[in-house]
Parts: sequence; structure tokens; C-alpha cells
Amino acid sequence: MGPLQGVRVVEMAGLAPAPFGAMILADYGAEVIQVKRSGGSGALVPPDGPLDRGKHTMTVDLKEPEGLALVHDLVAQADVFIEGFRPGVAERLGIGPEDLMRLNPRLVYGRMTGWGQEGPLAPRAGHDINYIALAGALEPIGRVGERPHAPLNLLGDFAGGGMLLALGVITALYERERSGEGQMVDAAMVDGANLLMSFVHGMHASGLWGNGRGENTLDGGAPFYDTYECSDGGFVAVGCVEPAFFSALLIALGLDESSDDVPGQLDFDRWPELRTLIGARLKAKTRDEWAEVFADSDACVTPVLSPWEAHEHPHNQQRQGFVEVGGLRQPAPAPRFGRTPNAPPQVMDEVDLASTLRDWGLGDRIPTPRTTKES
Repeated sequence: MGPLQGVRVVEMAGLAPAPFGAMILADYGAEVIQVKRSGGSGALVPPDGPLDRGKHTMTVDLKEPEGLALVHDLVAQADVFIEGFRPGVAERLGIGPEDLMRLNPRLVYGRMTGWGQEGPLAPRAGHDINYIALAGALEPIGRVGERPHAPLNLLGDFAGGGMLLALGVITALYERERSGEGQMVDAAMVDGANLLMSFVHGMHASGLWGNGRGENTLDGGAPFYDTYECSDGGFVAVGCVEPAFFSALLIALGLDESSDDVPGQLDFDRWPELRTLIGARLKAKTRDEWAEVFADSDACVTPVLSPWEAHEHPHNQQRQGFVEVGGLRQPAPAPRFGRTPNAPPQVMDEVDLASTLRDWGLGDRIPTPRTTKES
């Protein structure tokens, strides 16, 4: 099931961004075989965790001729190959783009790196915080007078990395339908983080984003786009940017918008006063009490949930936004498809690997139904 049913993917196990991109492909119905290097570190994620769902796994020693030949034979039957090595490593292992696309000219070769395949930083190490720093995505995040604050590792690793890798691979597969040829997809996290900042660049060019960190409309500078503490220590998120939604907020808080005591939404000089006024009203109830107050309102106020309670919210429950895979609760595949819906995610190797390899014409290459996973 899923729109990518019938697409075959070989993924070299690695750090989170590339496995996340391959997970998306598996969620969409692609058949993914993850190859772990014997003696290597493998993927630094829990075994059978969310990034592994829907995949098969096998361990191969690429330093042995038999192991390298097996990967080559897998790729010869595949549509997509994904690796997340530093530039030059795949070539040294004998699984670079030229090696594999010579075997399979229709192959879409997805490369996931932090800095890209060329440039002064290409051979250097880095992590999410470094990529988004160079992209200008880290500097604006934080409060007034404070240092920039790392927004988890979501922007570089996953949004600008694995997500765009998956998009690039799917786009290349679509183009292949016209040309009949595969191609290399160079997905760099710094490029993806740059791309994610497109809207902010537009805001800056139009004069709508020019103040310091924490002093703009969408970075917590505006009192109508911020978080507020409630009486129980929980928080609510307020995002009433449009005037009509701002009015709905004031009505719910019992504030008279026409009163001189209530600053106007765009009265920048009185923003501190407005923030104090809103904060005092929201401090009067608990987070969940406010959630009930605003449940049917367009005031754009929502409870700030932890990752471990998000599945309990009625909206996420009705949309089945979370699923259990092997007893582990995790986010459900997204987006949703009407005619070719995604199948429920499965634990890695829940389907017999040997059966899959037989379908690929390689069943006799693995003597046991499943290879032993690395400890």
C-alpha cells in the first residue's frame, strides 16, 4: 500500500537525517533494505525505533569482496540508493554514484551530508546547530538580550535534511519517468536550512523583519505571538496575528478592545504593556482550563503540550496522528493520501527479509531468513 508501492530502496545505515528520509519513503510504501556495515557504528538510533519502521535490515562487510558484490547486486535491482557519508567515503567503499549508476543507469542516488559535496566545509564535521548557524536560521531564535537558542535538531537534520532528501528522491523518480535515466541528489542540510529561511528573507526585504532577536512579530517579540504561563505552571501558545483573531483573544480574556487601557495590537510602543496585560489574565487559569475556553474559538490559543502527551489531545486522537509500532507510540506517517493510503507502519523486518530478497531475485544470497542485528 502507499503511493510508492513497488519502489525499491537500498539505504546505508547512518545518522538520523538519512534514515529519516528513508523512513518517509518506507511510510509511503517503498520497500527499503537498510544495510549496516559490519564493524561500523550503524545508525545511532534505538533498534526498531521510529526511523527504522517499515524497513528490512542486513549487515554486510563492505571490505570483503562478497559483501561489496552483494550490495552491488541489491543496487542493480533497486530504484533508489541512499547514503549519508562524508564526501568521498562512498567512493572509497566502492559504492559511489559512478560505481552504482554504471551498474544501474536508472538509479536515483541520494546523498545526505551536512555541508554538501563541495565547498570549503564539505570535508568537515558538523551537526544541526552548525548548519543552521551558517544558514542564518539560528541567529534570530531566542529572547531579547539572550544568546541564540538551539531549536532541538529539527531544522537542519530533519526539515532541511531528511525531509528534503526524500523530496529530492521522489522528484528524481518522477523525472525518471520522462527521461528513463537516474541521477544523483545532493541533499545538504545547510542548503535545506537556507531554503527554510526563504519567508524570513522576504519579510526582511519588505521591511517587516528588521529588529533584533526576539523583537519581531514571529519570534516572540509581539505579545500576540508568544507563550504565556498559566496558574499551574503550564503554558499556552498565543498566535492571533490577524486583527479578527486578536479581537477574539481579547473578548475571551474579558478585555475591552475599545478601552484606552488596552493597547492596540500594532501599538509597538505599548507592546510591553499589552504583554503584561495578556499574561496577567492567562495566569488566572490552568493550561487545560484555558484549552477548554479556547477550544471553539478562532483566537489561535492552544495548550503547549509535551511530546509525551500530544497523543492525548482530542484533535490528534481523531486524526490518528500517533500510532503504535511494536509497542512504541510514535508520530503517524504524513501526509495522508486519498486513493493510495499508507499502510500502518511495521517494525523493522516484521516481514521476512528472505522473502523480500527472493522478490528482488537475490534470495539465495542470504542463507537465513534474517541476518543477526548488531548489538
